[in-house]
Amino acid sequence: MTNAPSNAEKDPDDWVSGDEPMTGAQASYLKTLMEQAHEESDERVSMTKAEASKEIDRLREKLGLAR
Repeated sequence: MTNAPSNAEKDPDDWVSGDEPMTGAQASYLKTLMEQAHEESDERVSMTKAEASKEIDRLREKLGLAR
């Protein structure tokens, strides 16, 4: 058995579906994080799944919520 990373640990740039539009859950979570970080929403509304994941990670880090 290999020790492959889970999807949660896989680099978003390597996701098969990373170029698809972000999910509703990602959009909702991004909105919440952006409000908490006092950042305004802009063109992020049209992010891909991979871009949204990276932005969520950035905001979680900024807010001290990173794993």
